[in-house]
Amino acid sequence: MRRLFELLALWLLLAAGAAHASTLTISSALSINGGLGRLPSSSAEPQQVSLPDDWSVTRPDHDGSVWYRAYFIRPADVADNELLALYIERACNNIEVRLNGRRIFSGGRMVEPLTNHCYRPLRITLPAALLSAHENVLDIEVAGSSLRHVASRARAGGLSQMKIGPQAELVEPYARRHFWNIAVVQVAGVGLLALGGFLLVLSWMNRSEVFLLHFGALIIGWALLSMRVWWSDLPMTTQTFEFVAAAAFAPMLSLAVHFLLSHSHTDCRRVSGALLLQCVLVPASLGVTGQDRLFVVANVWFVLMAAELLAAGAWYLKVIWRIRREDFWPMGLTFGGLGAMVLLELAIQFGWLPSLPVHPLSVFSPLLLLIIGSRLLLVFGRAMQAAEANRAELEIRVAEATAEIERSFTQMSTLRMEQVTDKERKRIAADLHDDLGAKLLTIVHTSESERISNLAREALEEMRLSVKGLTGRPVQLADALADWRAEAVSRLGQANIEADWRNPSEDLVQTLSARSFVQTTRILRESVSNIIKHSRASQCKVRVTVSNDDFGLLVQDNGKGISVEPDNRLDRGHGMASMKHRAKTMQGQCLVESAPGYGTLIRLTIPF
Repeated sequence: MRRLFELLALWLLLAAGAAHASTLTISSALSINGGLGRLPSSSAEPQQVSLPDDWSVTRPDHDGSVWYRAYFIRPADVADNELLALYIERACNNIEVRLNGRRIFSGGRMVEPLTNHCYRPLRITLPAALLSAHENVLDIEVAGSSLRHVASRARAGGLSQMKIGPQAELVEPYARRHFWNIAVVQVAGVGLLALGGFLLVLSWMNRSEVFLLHFGALIIGWALLSMRVWWSDLPMTTQTFEFVAAAAFAPMLSLAVHFLLSHSHTDCRRVSGALLLQCVLVPASLGVTGQDRLFVVANVWFVLMAAELLAAGAWYLKVIWRIRREDFWPMGLTFGGLGAMVLLELAIQFGWLPSLPVHPLSVFSPLLLLIIGSRLLLVFGRAMQAAEANRAELEIRVAEATAEIERSFTQMSTLRMEQVTDKERKRIAADLHDDLGAKLLTIVHTSESERISNLAREALEEMRLSVKGLTGRPVQLADALADWRAEAVSRLGQANIEADWRNPSEDLVQTLSARSFVQTTRILRESVSNIIKHSRASQCKVRVTVSNDDFGLLVQDNGKGISVEPDNRLDRGHGMASMKHRAKTMQGQCLVESAPGYGTLIRLTIPF
């Protein structure tokens, strides 16, 4: 029996015509279902099989070990000192290799829990000391599971084609397949864990953004589920792992659908209840139907969940097109890629398409999830930036509104104070006019002393001027000039001083405040009084100038002038300080020019 096995293997090798190539491809072998650890010696004859040998097709009900035997001759064009290697793309679940009867490789545990190499390529160095210059025999034991005991066709037992050649030539295909099947999944898994953790933190800080919680939990769950690809020694039996992996897709789908609904601002409690019920029914149905129907039941659920995912994705894109059209095309292309991979995976699962060298759902789904997560972070970051800008703008507006309110309050307080002050002024003016004015007028008309009558008359005029200032009514400039001229000319005429008063020829429409009228009247009176009492002048000129902003009074006499003190300052008597102070209170100025023998000139400038 053993000899027959060897002759058939040699015949297959010669039929392949690979003896003179630098890299041999073994595409067929003899196989026999065998016992663990040794080639079976039963009466069963070995069967010729083509490689790859997919157990889901050739032996769907077989669990355990299968032995493969192939002969090869060391390639003649390979130097004696060059190492040869055996390259196996896929051996599921685990493998042991013997060269010329000596074990040269063991992938790990060959009993449950099996070491899993379903996604991992193998490159095994062939020791030169064991190689023969003529024929060499490879005995390969594969321990795997039948299709009905696994949830995915990719994890059913099987053996791919094998290549034997110089080790340096096999580095590139091994590295390429290892990169796509293992390294990419590992790196993407780490990225998903980091991104998922960050999204969970963001969701905790922003409780209203529920979609961050759902997507963060989803990608963390996917990263943990993808560990089956690169973690060979999972601490559980194949049966347990397959049950857990199949049941885990229900909560994963629930998270995906909740993410799509929450991100599109759709709230549907019935859908949430149905998804929760599904998370209970999936493991329950798998447990009730038993291990022998795991593949069938799991794939029924996979089809149903794929339909649910595609329906949720279509609803999401429909809503996004309406409310946030700028997100439609990026998310639509990404979800379209995910949907295509789901459909491709289902086609492979049901045998409609052959298995691919790269497992698309395991390799490309994490990359697309990373793209979606990065997109969410970008959009969330922009939203936070816009919110911060809006907050800063709102603070500015609040500050402006507060300042405006404070200004309005100040203006209202000032206005109220002015109203109260004006009311009090009018009351005082009325009291002065009604009481004091009446008494002074009685003295003027009843006093027998002319001096007392004159003093009372002067006091009455001052009182009337004060009352006019207290009432606060503005005075037309033309009326004020007429009053000032009449009074000044009268007083100067009584003192035998010629008065020369000249006003602007144009019509005057400006007005003076009551305060400016009163203060200017008193300055003019003081000037006329000084001329009458001290100047010994015979003539007095008064000139009035008016501009858009102010008006001026020039009072000039031809008297003896004012004496100068030793510090070159004019004599500060004669009410000069009082006139300057009054002008200053009106934001105006009063200038005095004089010299002994040259008269005195007073310039008064008052703004309107």
